[in-house]
Amino acid sequence: MPVEVSELDQMQKSYQNAVDEWVAAIRREETLASVNHTVAQIDQWENAAMAEDEARNKAKEAKKAYEDALREKFFSF
Repeated sequence: MPVEVSELDQMQKSYQNAVDEWVAAIRREETLASVNHTVAQIDQWENAAMAEDEARNKAKEAKKAYEDALREKFFSF
């Protein structure tokens, strides 16, 4: 069954949102990495690094879903 344009639009939007979240997570980590650290700040920095990793994985999954749907639409017979 071919992928509908509305489905592709939603997948593209999901991917864009995931990338935006990833960029925000990188910025949070960057901010914490740019100050003098107390032990609590180091913990926050480590947590920010884990959140960035999770956001990156979410963006990669959304990208793969979107790419797979595009391939199905344009190359599936």
